[in-house]
Parts: sequence; structure tokens; C-alpha cells
Amino acid sequence: MFTKGPSPASKATLLILLLLALLLIDRYTEWLEPVKSELGELAVPFYWLTDLPARLNESAQDGLRSRDELQQENAALRGELLVLKRKLQQMASLAAENVRLRQLLNSADLIEDRVLVAELIGVSPDPQSHVVVVNKGVSDGVYVGQPLLDANGLMGQVVSVTPSSSRVMLITDPTHALPVQVNRNGVRAIAEGVGDLYKLKLRHVSGTVDIRAGDLLVSSGLGSRFPVGYPVAEVSSVTMQPGQPFADVIAVPRAQLNRSRHVLLVFDRETERATRQGE
Repeated sequence: MFTKGPSPASKATLLILLLLALLLIDRYTEWLEPVKSELGELAVPFYWLTDLPARLNESAQDGLRSRDELQQENAALRGELLVLKRKLQQMASLAAENVRLRQLLNSADLIEDRVLVAELIGVSPDPQSHVVVVNKGVSDGVYVGQPLLDANGLMGQVVSVTPSSSRVMLITDPTHALPVQVNRNGVRAIAEGVGDLYKLKLRHVSGTVDIRAGDLLVSSGLGSRFPVGYPVAEVSSVTMQPGQPFADVIAVPRAQLNRSRHVLLVFDRETERATRQGE
């Protein structure tokens, strides 16, 4: 009258077989992925509850942190901020230098003569002497009298050389003068330095000469020192004083004499040819 159910051993065996079947199905198929996803969602609250004591402990420690620790942390953060700002300034300087080099390379494309890129490494401490030092010398083929340019115009000429550096007198030095001509009409004049980086003065310009503010002055090539056609300055004012035979003509150098760092040394073709013939 009483039916006898399966024995406990049979139930355990059946359960083990069922577990093995589930493991094999999970190992080699994706049939159980939806079920596993649902079970994972249901397990989230349990994870949150088990992590709750640790978070409460961390919150309590933050609340009990001393004022000294906060001040030390604040000081450390301010130090890191200063370091990052310094790096940012260096990046800005590198970006500006990149722009200047691009301008310099573009100007080099317009020059037919051979050029050598140099870098300013020194400036004369005497305010009355407008002389700079560049990092190219005899070993690079630099010679006395060689013109120096920046991306905007003529800067000066080499006055002495060493094996690895050269001294260059700027066109604004009080003892420097160079022949120029008005690019508009070819009128010739002599541009003298007056000891001001932003000013050149034209010598002995008659009041009847056709020259006016805004005219571009370029090297005339006379004197065989500077090649013809390089921008030198722009006329800023022409003043005729009553009773004076000559006009006061002031010009502003085109080169950025107190800003340019990377410059061009120009090799004159005639000079190079004469040097080769001498060898």
C-alpha cells in the first residue's frame, strides 16, 4: 500500500549528474548566459551590503582626518600645480619657437644664396655696443663680413670669428652704416645706426629726393659687403627743417633685433667663388 521513493543515494547521484550537465552546458554553450545575467543583477544588492562596513569605516576615517593632514595635502597639491604651470609655460615657449622656425625656413626658401641656420648665444652687456654672438664659427665656414638675417630682414654682419662662434655687429650699432636704396624708385642712401634698436637714420638725404614714410629700404649691394635686395628698414618719418640742406629721415629696422633667436648666415656667391679660386 505504501510506495517506496528513491533512496538518498539515488537522489545524490541524480543531483551530481544534473550539476555536471549544467557545467558542461555552461562550458561549451551560451544557453545559460541570459540566466547568468539575471542572477548577476539579483546579486548586486548583496555585493553592496557586504561592502557597506568597509565604506562606513572609510567615511569615518575621512571625517576624523586632522587639520594638519589637510594642510599638508593642500600644500602638496599647490606644489604640483606650480610644476604643471611651469611645464605649460615651456610648452608655450616651444610652440612660439616652432612658429619662428617656420617663418625662418620660409624666408630661407626665398633666398637664392646658400644660408646657414644659427642661434644667438650671447648679447653684448654694453648698451652702447649692439653686438651679438651666434653659435657658428670658422668650422662652419663663417667669415668676417658675412651678412646675418632673421625672418624679416637684415640684422648685421660678422665682425670676428672663432672656431665655434662669431660676433655680429647689428645695423643699429652707432659705428655701423650700410648702403641702401628705396625699393619703390631706387633712390640710394646710407643708413646709419644711432644706438637705438628701433631706429636707423639716413645720411645726407636732400629735401628734393622722392622718399616718404612707408617706403621700404633694401640693401643696394654697393660696397660689396651686403648682397643686393635684402629688406633693411621701413621709413617712418621724413622731416625737413627750415634752413637745413638735408631732410631728417628716420627708418625702423625690419628685423626683430631684440627678439630673434634663430637667424640665418648668408653665404655670398661671389665671396664663395673667390674663396674657391683662392684655394
